[in-house]
Amino acid sequence: MAAPLSQQITRSPAGEPFAPLAMGNVYGDGKFGLSFEIFPPQTSAGDDSLNRTLERLTAYRPSFVSCTYGAGGSTQARTADWCRRIQADFATTAVSHFTCVGSTKDELLTWLNAAVEAGIGNIMALRGDAAEGQDSFQAVSGGFSYANELVALIRERFPQMGIGVAGYPEKHPEADDAATDLANLKRKGDAGADAVFTQLFYHNASFFEFRDRYEQAGIDKPLVPGIMPITEFARIKRITSLCGALIPADLATQLEAVQDDKQAQFDIGVDHALAQCRELIENNVPGIHFYVLNRSRACERIMEGLDISPQ
Repeated sequence: MAAPLSQQITRSPAGEPFAPLAMGNVYGDGKFGLSFEIFPPQTSAGDDSLNRTLERLTAYRPSFVSCTYGAGGSTQARTADWCRRIQADFATTAVSHFTCVGSTKDELLTWLNAAVEAGIGNIMALRGDAAEGQDSFQAVSGGFSYANELVALIRERFPQMGIGVAGYPEKHPEADDAATDLANLKRKGDAGADAVFTQLFYHNASFFEFRDRYEQAGIDKPLVPGIMPITEFARIKRITSLCGALIPADLATQLEAVQDDKQAQFDIGVDHALAQCRELIENNVPGIHFYVLNRSRACERIMEGLDISPQ
């Protein structure tokens, strides 16, 4: 009989001195990776709120907390600062997002060296979105055009680093077709990624179909589903319109009916996410990566539903 999920989670090490986990050690051999994703706030009030959120979420001793990297590298310094805080103040492994946007190879190496010196040992390596004012991604002279190039650079120059990359169950919006998108993902795995984290999705069937094609393509990295609980329907409609994720018709109907009731939207969205998580866990996913939007309440309720208690 398998151990309860709470006992399978690969925990960030507690106590002193703190040493971050390597992403390659989070998954596999009966381990379960529990992770949360935050973004750098733009105000001091946002900083205070995020500190409170991290106090609550890191009480579950997740495998790691990742921090995003603003469009065009706009939060580059803030991302690194929050990763340092996550490790120093909350004794939790941090994963820094990092993109190719607007940087030459030498500039990328400078940032990576600084990250290592700051104790950041794990990177979410992404191509990044098109810079403001551009219709499509354009690499700078001496820079990279694809995430697999960034992965290869990190693996070559910083072999000890953990590397995560993105996958798209419902296809990257810019990809011509699903087969091309999957071939691009395989290049990232072959270049040295340790794990693949999916874009948010609300149809588990989309994830399972994607996982089948992923395995048939010979990609052998852990495939970790990314879950964003719906807490505000208008907000999630904006997000899904940008990334191409589909909201199931029955779920959309329920949420449309309670557009003026924020608590009802929260309850419906969180219940759906909890049902997603239960089915995913029953079908042997290696972990779950939560997009928390810098708030803890939805994830806390999901943790309770999954019988995962603060440690």
